[in-house]
Amino acid sequence: MEAQSNKDERIELRVSAADKRIFKRAQKLSGDKSFSSFVVRIVKKEAEEIVAQQDRILASEKDRQLFFDTVFSHTKPNESLIAAAKRYKSKNS
Repeated sequence: MEAQSNKDERIELRVSAADKRIFKRAQKLSGDKSFSSFVVRIVKKEAEEIVAQQDRILASEKDRQLFFDTVFSHTKPNESLIAAAKRYKSKNS
């Protein structure tokens, strides 16, 4: 069985006449050759931005959790951290 091309999927949606007019006008102004290519380009760009923003939120939440877990954990500092603290205190005293 052959793999399907990327353009085999179909999305159908209904919009108001006013929305369709503004979409068509924007498509003509953008220079996109077809209405479909315009819609796909715009929706894909927005979808990628939404996903990227969500990924940043998840990464920052992971970093926040790691920070607080580290700061509030009951582990003792290792030798490197103790040495770094001593160097800092000696330079800033």
